[in-house]
Amino acid sequence: MKRSFTCLLFLVFLLPLKSQSLYFPPNNNTVWDTISPQSLGYCQNEIDSLYELLDLANSKAFLLLKDGKIVLEKYFDGFTKDSIWYWASAGKTMTAMLTGIAQQEGHLTLSDTTSEYLGDGWTNCTPAQEEKITIRHQLTMTSGLDDGVPDPYCTLDSCLIYKADAGTRWAYHNGPYTLLDGVIEAATGQNLNAYYISKIRNPIGMNGFFLPSGYNNVLFTNPRSIARFGLLVLNKGNWNGTPILKDTAYFNQMVNTSQLLNRSYGYLWWLNGKASYRVPGLQFQFPGPLFPDAPDDMIAALGKNGQFISIAPSQNLLFIRMGDSPGAGEVPYILCNEIWQKINRLTCLPTAAEEAENTGDEIMVYPNPASTSFRIELKNSAADFEVSIGDLTGRQLGFYKNQHAVNVGNMAPGVYYLTVQVGRNRIVKKLIIAP
Repeated sequence: MKRSFTCLLFLVFLLPLKSQSLYFPPNNNTVWDTISPQSLGYCQNEIDSLYELLDLANSKAFLLLKDGKIVLEKYFDGFTKDSIWYWASAGKTMTAMLTGIAQQEGHLTLSDTTSEYLGDGWTNCTPAQEEKITIRHQLTMTSGLDDGVPDPYCTLDSCLIYKADAGTRWAYHNGPYTLLDGVIEAATGQNLNAYYISKIRNPIGMNGFFLPSGYNNVLFTNPRSIARFGLLVLNKGNWNGTPILKDTAYFNQMVNTSQLLNRSYGYLWWLNGKASYRVPGLQFQFPGPLFPDAPDDMIAALGKNGQFISIAPSQNLLFIRMGDSPGAGEVPYILCNEIWQKINRLTCLPTAAEEAENTGDEIMVYPNPASTSFRIELKNSAADFEVSIGDLTGRQLGFYKNQHAVNVGNMAPGVYYLTVQVGRNRIVKKLIIAP
């Protein structure tokens, strides 16, 4: 089945690109560099449409970062950049990062049984059933414990009931996940906040702390702190040259399919671009990607009431959303996709005036749409010219000098900008690459 034309637009970002350097805001400083939306070709009316969606969805904060710099930052209902808010289950990704750091420091390994740190009898299972549960199972939501108990947040042994052997069933179950906090504390000899503060919070300039809430430990920070964490993950665990999570094998496992029961789940991170996905509360496998309008390589931290970190490495782009419930489920992944739909529309297409410049008297591009290659012919065939192909954010994907035939067979289908510079004249055309 072909994707919609909207989805095809995002495929342009999956091309191998020269890596862009990332900006990192200084620690202990309110300064954070920005990029003007207009420099990326964003239309104000589309920005307003995005903000309208966020406002209607009871949002508190929204930040969009490109190359580490703030492009959009919007607060609602009296919220500010200094306001403190909860991460809910988006904080699971912080726990995943802390687990990886604990492993790299030699405090634990993922194949260790959970009982080694919590003691025997932490569940209501038989000793043989309990002994099969490892730290990796807690990270991947495959403990086999029953998520259908009256309180799936409960961490008491009486609530942790056998349903299936560990590793044979995927279920979004908060109780076994929450007990990772106890594993980290037992393994490192530090309480959760002390470990978070020393290993991540202070080194990357965050604020905030974990607070107990019922059976849970909930992370609270301001919006820019959650954006800092997203930037750390975008840069694969390295903060401006300082390695935070140095274990590259663990990092890659964390942000890729961790088991075959739910291909769209890593180590407490949600993944896009997979052949199928499962969602909390259901034992049904849906076909296709979890976020059809987001880039295929997008990974996300998703929390109750729509606490989001959404990261697209191929675009050096991430956004965070914090707020109240938009009224859509335990983990409102649909809102995350709707935000990507709006981001998809931010870039202005060439205006009618720009198109009018591109007459056959000046330049001819054919075929357009192209599939494997196209040709450029100028009115003055002897003139020197330069050609560049850019994506919808304005990022240059190809550059050619005095080259009439251009091969695009390795480029994904979608809409691109073709810019031809002849002397002082600059001509912009839309280039469509067909499937």
